[in-house]
Amino acid sequence: MGKQITGDQATIASVENRAAERFGLRRALAKFTAPQHVVHADEEREQAVRLGGTPIAQLKSRQPAMVCGTLRAVTLRPRAGVPALVAELYDGSGSISVIWLGRRHIGGVEPGRRIRVQGVVCEASGTATIFNPRYELVPGTGS
Repeated sequence: MGKQITGDQATIASVENRAAERFGLRRALAKFTAPQHVVHADEEREQAVRLGGTPIAQLKSRQPAMVCGTLRAVTLRPRAGVPALVAELYDGSGSISVIWLGRRHIGGVEPGRRIRVQGVVCEASGTATIFNPRYELVPGTGS
């Protein structure tokens, strides 16, 4: 036999359901009225978390991390006479520099590309940085 629901319990459940619907409606309305860059940042952050990344804003120095996001810029900047491919990775919560020492080019690593990197976070010139990370190119979401 199933558990019987009293009138009070049904009323509470109904109120909770309506509150959840209102919250969903408010969230959808907020998405339509928010500035475009805020909506984009929220979508980036949600996608990064879905792909298993830690939000950049939550990273701690000297700790291993996996970060997912979109490459905003990729440049070649020699460091102490050694070629270095430098990329800015953005996940909606912040940006991190990703540097591959000794590399002039990596196929597929280009602005606008979604990528997942894994390595130890450090501070270099006041910026969160991962040197020579393990990386994986992530297919576009199609949205």
